[in-house]
Amino acid sequence: MILSNRSTHASQRLYSAKILLAVFSAGCLIVGFAAPYPAVKSGFYAASLAFGIAVLFVLVTAFWRNRQQKKAFSHIALLVEHDVAACVLADLDGCILRANLAAGKTFRAMPGQSLRATLDAQAADAAGLLHRVQSAALEDGIASENVVLPDSHMRVCAHQVGPNALLWRLELFEGRGADSSGKVSYPTLTLGRSGTVLWMNEAARTLAGGRVRRIDDLIDDTPLRPGDVHQVGAHGSARDFVVNIQQAGLGREEVVLVPSAGPSSCPAENTGFEALPVPLLKLSPQGRIEVANRSARELLRFDQNDVPALPDVMEGLGRSIPDWLGDAASGKGLGRSEFLRLTRSDREVFVQVTLTRVVERGRTFLVAVLNDATELKSLEAQFVQSQKMQAIGQLAGGVAHDFNNLLTAISGHCDLLLLRHDQGDPEYGDLIQIHQNANRAAGLVGQLLAFSRKQTLRPERLDLRDTLSDLTHLLNRLVGEKVVLELRQNPVLPSIRADKRQLEQVIMNLVVNARDAMADGGTILIETDEHMLDAPLQNGRAKVPEGDYVVVRVQDEGTGIPSDKLEKVFEPFFTTKRTGEGTGLGLSTVYGIVKQTGGYIFVDSAPGKGSVFTLMFPICDDPVTEIPTVPERPVPQTAGFGDGVVLLVEDEAPVRAFASRALAHRGFKVIEAASAEDALELLKDEDLKVDVFVTDVVMPGLDGPSWVRKARAKRPDVPVVFMSGYAEDVFKSQGARIESSAFIAKPFSLTDLTAIVNQQLVTPDTHATASPAE
Repeated sequence: MILSNRSTHASQRLYSAKILLAVFSAGCLIVGFAAPYPAVKSGFYAASLAFGIAVLFVLVTAFWRNRQQKKAFSHIALLVEHDVAACVLADLDGCILRANLAAGKTFRAMPGQSLRATLDAQAADAAGLLHRVQSAALEDGIASENVVLPDSHMRVCAHQVGPNALLWRLELFEGRGADSSGKVSYPTLTLGRSGTVLWMNEAARTLAGGRVRRIDDLIDDTPLRPGDVHQVGAHGSARDFVVNIQQAGLGREEVVLVPSAGPSSCPAENTGFEALPVPLLKLSPQGRIEVANRSARELLRFDQNDVPALPDVMEGLGRSIPDWLGDAASGKGLGRSEFLRLTRSDREVFVQVTLTRVVERGRTFLVAVLNDATELKSLEAQFVQSQKMQAIGQLAGGVAHDFNNLLTAISGHCDLLLLRHDQGDPEYGDLIQIHQNANRAAGLVGQLLAFSRKQTLRPERLDLRDTLSDLTHLLNRLVGEKVVLELRQNPVLPSIRADKRQLEQVIMNLVVNARDAMADGGTILIETDEHMLDAPLQNGRAKVPEGDYVVVRVQDEGTGIPSDKLEKVFEPFFTTKRTGEGTGLGLSTVYGIVKQTGGYIFVDSAPGKGSVFTLMFPICDDPVTEIPTVPERPVPQTAGFGDGVVLLVEDEAPVRAFASRALAHRGFKVIEAASAEDALELLKDEDLKVDVFVTDVVMPGLDGPSWVRKARAKRPDVPVVFMSGYAEDVFKSQGARIESSAFIAKPFSLTDLTAIVNQQLVTPDTHATASPAE
């Protein structure tokens, strides 16, 4: 083993071997030089001379290196000579080469002495300790290990300073039971596995009345519980000690016994505790509040004469609070904070509770530190709400395509049946009901798309005064006779940029909600104004940047909205109305339209005092002189019969079947393809004449715009009609604008489809759009 006594003897034998080698070399040189000149040619004399010179060269080189190494060691020794810690320079065999003043004074280390012999009086396993540290230092360049000594601790650190030497630093510091002078005043023991006592200081031996083999001989109520009070002693002289335990490595534990202070004063008797700004409680394991400082009483809303139990003022843990406190009293879950809700009637308050266990006169108590976490929980709820709203928006946009395909097939085949039934037919009423409910379902999908901000908007420059004045006539019929509609407008209101039809829907939804909130009648006030923000406005989670805005307020005198439901009014399918009275999509649609327009919407309400919805739209800064728009071409209610050839590309079979029958019914010849690849394969026939392409936008494989571009390479003059269940923005995002194209949104009726196809055949527009009939 390295650093053993045998390694020291080996070093001495190696030194002796060097001396013998030097003598033998000198003899060879003498023999070589003493021979007569002719005899130099003799092999024996020549070999002796050569060998002697070689050995002499090796010895001189080793001497030179040894001298340089000693010189370096002298510099290192001079550097650490006055270090406060003991520093020893030793070779790899453990022989001390240099020792500073602190090492000589503390450990009596001297050059030529074995490092192991120096530490044998301090550590129980000095050879193993030095072997572990030296092996790690030779591998990593530096290594250290802490050692528990009888009266102190020692940190053993080794630095590699050369190929054959290490600088050892032996630093002593006070143990856990030591006082300011370094003398251990508390009974301290080192325990091995299974509670075996490996070492005891003088105080522990005095307490035990001598040496003990196991901790059970000294403490009856084992196992040891850190922080708890144990009866410690022997021969009837047991005393209360608080047990502190520290891991010492290799399965060992250092146990320090701190005498219990006896009956301690209640923390509330300390005026500093009472005045602390942090809410603090002293609890029994059953949840009874023993002591509470002023901050805790103010937070929990009780006085000193009427102290409740903790379960009476907190809730929301998910299990009984006494069980939670009982686990904490036994040492479980002390490092984890819990969030609980206070049972206060004035407002919702959340607290973060952190428990600490204390022992007084053998009894266990809990100290609870309370932190007001209401703002933190509010931020968490807002984040969860935003995540939920985003998920609903993605869901709405994702299901719109498939749902619109189904509605297209349902309403389309209903249109085909209506062509064969007149009003006198008994089944005509049922078909009308199917058609109306299909349109109603399409309206729900449109509201979901508006909420998710994925609908197609037609923004234009609007004067809100004219828009609201024209809308007032319709709103007066909606509100009924009990409700009075009042309109107050700023006479010099700037213009905004918005979709007129969607903005009218926003105002209508807000007015209808206000009407429903006033069952006994009242007044609905719509007022407009201009507002300039000099600084950003923070309202709830929304932050409105500075700038000029047009403000629209819709105020009612209804029942109001409770505070716990105020943050949910814009969620889809959330409604305070009874079942069957509303879908819960009105305000979510308003929210989506306003956000997609670039505006902001806020709500202020209180139960019994009505509600105020505030809309803020940025002022339109575009020049007044706008590019004149081409007037929309009137779409006839019934398209004429055609004789063109239509290539219909649709991956949904029900939609393809309806569209094919609808176009064939109007006189078109229809060629069907289930995919873009099938359509391109059909177009390879140069004799096939096609007058118009009708294709879905989103399909498996090639999408609509992609395959149309390929087909246009050989048929550049063929117009195209794109249809999709998504918003028109999805069609635009597929690539550059396609000439002679039109767009129709699903679900569409038989008349809508045949009209736009006939329009493209007669006068193909560069980019026309048809919306489904309401």
